[in-house]
Amino acid sequence: MSFSMPPLKAKPEAQFSGTKNCGEYEVADVMVNGLANVQAASDVPHPLMTSEVNNSRNRHNLNMTILRNTQGLHAPLRIAMELKAAKKIGHLPFLPSSNLMLETLTGRDVEIGPEDLFNQAEFRETMGQPHAMVERSLGLI
Repeated sequence: MSFSMPPLKAKPEAQFSGTKNCGEYEVADVMVNGLANVQAASDVPHPLMTSEVNNSRNRHNLNMTILRNTQGLHAPLRIAMELKAAKKIGHLPFLPSSNLMLETLTGRDVEIGPEDLFNQAEFRETMGQPHAMVERSLGLI
């Protein structure tokens, strides 16, 4: 039995790279290098940013590791199988998917986030023709 736990402190993914091919005024030469992408070249803006972005994945990995160590390999395999089945549930192509089963299994059904308020399916400006969308998904047209 292994007690290897995933690390709690996330390592920063972005590395700072200095300017190259500086001109005479210690400024990057735009004609040689092109316009600089500031977001890609900058360091992580805040130490908690990478932790916050990867929070759900890290929490899931930690829960699976704890389950594997306490209950054996069958528990994480069973949960992974349920999550995979919940992701594959089909619906008619013209109906929006709520992913209620997947959110219930992951515990996101009790959380309120921006995706719950904005970009709701009933407020979309465009609506496709249901018959044409089903025929296209079946390969008839």
